[in-house]
Amino acid sequence: MEEIEHKYIEVNGLKLHIAEIGSGSSPVVVFLHGFPEIWYSWRYQMLAVAKAGYRAIAPDFRGYGLSDQPTQPEKTTFLDLNNDLLALLDALNISKVFLVGKDFGSFVVSYFSILHKERVSGFIVMGVPFLPPKPLEFKQGLPEGFYISRFGVPGRAEADFGRLDAKTVVKNVYILFSRTELPIANEDQEIMDIVQPSTPLPPWFSEEDLTAYGALYENSGFRTALQVPYRSLHEQVNITDPTVHVPALFIKGERDYFLKFPGIEDYISSGVLKSLVPNLQIVNLPEGTHFVQEQLPNEVNQLVLEFLTKNSKLQ
Repeated sequence: MEEIEHKYIEVNGLKLHIAEIGSGSSPVVVFLHGFPEIWYSWRYQMLAVAKAGYRAIAPDFRGYGLSDQPTQPEKTTFLDLNNDLLALLDALNISKVFLVGKDFGSFVVSYFSILHKERVSGFIVMGVPFLPPKPLEFKQGLPEGFYISRFGVPGRAEADFGRLDAKTVVKNVYILFSRTELPIANEDQEIMDIVQPSTPLPPWFSEEDLTAYGALYENSGFRTALQVPYRSLHEQVNITDPTVHVPALFIKGERDYFLKFPGIEDYISSGVLKSLVPNLQIVNLPEGTHFVQEQLPNEVNQLVLEFLTKNSKLQ
């Protein structure tokens, strides 16, 4: 990872940390992380696209990792992250980019591709498909112990996480989110209690990786991370046309627990998704879980590079 450079860019009154590798004159690919992820989640993809001749940039969202905390974390919105991305591109004098988003980073890709279509050459999402900004009702029909319900209650997740160090919280969430079943706690149980202390990490996630994540979340804590995404899912944005016509790719892990969210499989397979993103290609990875880019980096890198080569002017 030594080749990856780190810097801070001031946008909207905050210093955002970005990781970067590749030539300044090359087509730009911006990687947007999810939870409990961070810039480091894209380590394999950044090295691969830079080697292929692209410029890779991966920011830590505001309040995450090494980026500044907003003055009022509990008021942070997806629109703030969208505006930070716009300001970041302007500060770096980047007129157009390819966006790659994972988990709630896919929400930011969706927002940005709708609101700033002229700045997007194409996008790739994984973990979560393109979703236009509207209040999301994932909790319908699911028990009270569903993790999104629990994380959405101010104070409850803070108390749950607060019993453990940041490294253990990240470990537990990685274990939960790499399974195929939805994380649901019993009434007398907290989300962190679902994972037994002796449960091993997924085989593709090393102790070194966990240490890197733990240090970054030790720095940032979870205040902003619980606000966005979990307490911002009902955010409303005035959008007249949610259709996006740029080239797009959805890398779908068949074992991703997110596919069991109410309505998601139907949204993907019924044609609704394709009606919103007409130039979308969907690729299924049979063994893929929610963390496909870390679990199956070679397969994902190949798909990312094929997409970029097809849709960029890079020779």
